[in-house]
Amino acid sequence: MLHTVLIVPGLNDSGPGHWQSWMESQLPDARRVRQIDWGEPVLARWASEVRREIDEAAGVVWLVAHSYGCLASVVAAADRPERVAGLLLVAPPDPDRFSPFGLRASGCLSDRDGLASWIPSAPIGVPSMVVASRDDPWASLACTAYWADRWGSVLIDIGAAGHINADSGHGPWPRGLALLQALRDSYAGLPLGSIDDAHLTHKGKRGALARLRHRTRFDWDVFSGISS
Repeated sequence: MLHTVLIVPGLNDSGPGHWQSWMESQLPDARRVRQIDWGEPVLARWASEVRREIDEAAGVVWLVAHSYGCLASVVAAADRPERVAGLLLVAPPDPDRFSPFGLRASGCLSDRDGLASWIPSAPIGVPSMVVASRDDPWASLACTAYWADRWGSVLIDIGAAGHINADSGHGPWPRGLALLQALRDSYAGLPLGSIDDAHLTHKGKRGALARLRHRTRFDWDVFSGISS
C-alpha cells in the first residue's frame, strides 16, 4: 500500500539537530511540508498548506507534527479524515498563546482573542497520539491533556522533557519513531489513497479551516481599519 509520512514542524522549522529531521532521514516515505513561512505562525495559512500536501500525497497519509505544527495538522486533518490515517502530535502548544495572526504578547493572553475557539474541539475521526512533557514552556500538562481528550487522542506523558525539541536533547529519538510505528501498526482502514477527489470531504463554510480563514480575514479587515 502506498503511504506518506508528512513531517509538520513548528515555529521556525525543525533544524538538522531536531528529532523531526532525524525521523525524516530514517523513513524513505517521509517528506516535509513545503511553502510555509516558518517565522509567521498564521494558522489559516499553515493549515491550508498542510491540507494541500495531504491532497497531493500518494496513498495513506501519516502526520508527524511538532509544536505549532500540531495545531495546523489538527485543523487540516479535520477537513480530510478520508486521507489521513493517523497523527503523531508532539508537544502541541496552548492555542491561546496565539491569535489568528501569530504569537501573542505574554501580557495579552485573554481567552477572547486566542485560537482555542477556532481549533477543532471534537474527536478528529482518525487514530492519534499526543505526546506531552510535564515541563513544557508552551503548555501545561493539564492543557495538553485537555486537548488530547477533546481530539480523542491517546495521551503519552513522557515526564519532564522540555518542549521535546533539540534544545531539550531530542535529536535522534527512537521512542518517537516507535510511537509512530505503533500508530501505523494499528491501522486497519481502507486504502485511503485510492479515494478520488469526488469522495473527499468538502465541508464548505462549516469546516474548521473555512471558519478559521473567515476569522482571519475579518480580524485583518478590522485591524487595517484601525491602523489606517
